[in-house]
Amino acid sequence: MKTVPALILGICAIIAAALVGKGLTELRTGDRFVTVKGVAERYVDADLALWPIRFVATGSTLEEAQNKAQASREAILAFLKLQAIEPGAVELLRLDVTDTRANPYSGNPGQHPFIIHQTLMVRSNDIQRVRQAAQNLSDLVDSGVVLSSDYGPGGPTYLFTGLNDIKPAMIAEATAAAREAALQFARDAEAELGPLRRANQGVFQILPRDPAPGITEAQQPVKKVRVVSTFEYFLR
Repeated sequence: MKTVPALILGICAIIAAALVGKGLTELRTGDRFVTVKGVAERYVDADLALWPIRFVATGSTLEEAQNKAQASREAILAFLKLQAIEPGAVELLRLDVTDTRANPYSGNPGQHPFIIHQTLMVRSNDIQRVRQAAQNLSDLVDSGVVLSSDYGPGGPTYLFTGLNDIKPAMIAEATAAAREAALQFARDAEAELGPLRRANQGVFQILPRDPAPGITEAQQPVKKVRVVSTFEYFLR
């Protein structure tokens, strides 16, 4: 009678040992993988320029300040037309009128208490014309327009809006580069490359073509798009 329980116990021990051994084998197999990164880069041209031109006009009376502001607006529009920028690409934005006498903390308002600020926004897909106009901005200053940079650095902002169009090709390029790196690793390790274990597309970055102190990506018409994708492959 004691033989049967002992036999059953022995069989259970054999099955348990087999299961544990199988589990350890799968664990060791599952642990064999390689992590690689694929990089894709390309240079692109900006396709949209935003150029806020902000000017200021002052006067001893509101009417005087308004007349100066109107003259400045007309001078700016004439300048842009001379630079072959169409009137439809120019939009009049916010107009701020300040009476410094109404501010008790302004001190002596001086001879020109009325101050008018206004911004004209140039929005154009013709990057070269906007660049040329920005380089000739001194002509506008010479005509008597007082420009203001109260709201950030002056000059155009260049944008690239076609990122979604190039994403698929760049992801494919990064994937191919990562797989080639994984294959090379497997050859060096005298192993075979197995199926994909995990993938992370990574974040697309729009970077300046020429990284330099004080020059941002938005100021450069030519940009570098970069993505780093991460992949894990099983090894056999």
